[in-house]
Amino acid sequence: MPFFEFRATRRVEFNETDLAGIVHFSNFFRYMETVEGAFYRSFGQSVILRGAAEPLGLPRVHADCDYLKPLRFEDLIEMHLLVKEKREKTVTYQIRFWRIEPGPAEEVAVGHVTVVCVGRGAGGALKSQPFPADFASHLEVAPASALRPARA
Repeated sequence: MPFFEFRATRRVEFNETDLAGIVHFSNFFRYMETVEGAFYRSFGQSVILRGAAEPLGLPRVHADCDYLKPLRFEDLIEMHLLVKEKREKTVTYQIRFWRIEPGPAEEVAVGHVTVVCVGRGAGGALKSQPFPADFASHLEVAPASALRPARA
């Protein structure tokens, strides 16, 4: 069954905050990787795709994040991953971050991650290749109405 979205929650840990008590910007990239991995596990996959002659990988070729509001220690956040674009060898995710506790719920950041499917080519160099069918079959592009529009 194909999926276009996945949600996961977590609490902000003390070690993720800076001296001002706000989540350091770099942690949003870790959060994006966490929700991406959980998304793959939800349909029996991983960031290392096994089953081909050699394992395939999914390195990131682009990542960005826009910060709208700060997160603080012990805030409960929801990470909402959406499949923004799917191509033969790449997929781009939009990840929206919502503070859900303390309420009211509000969007605090939105990021994007693009990954490419790679294997080892001649001489061991990484080479892009199409996603295996059993992986690609689980990815469906989200309807435009579900995606957050780009900031002007």
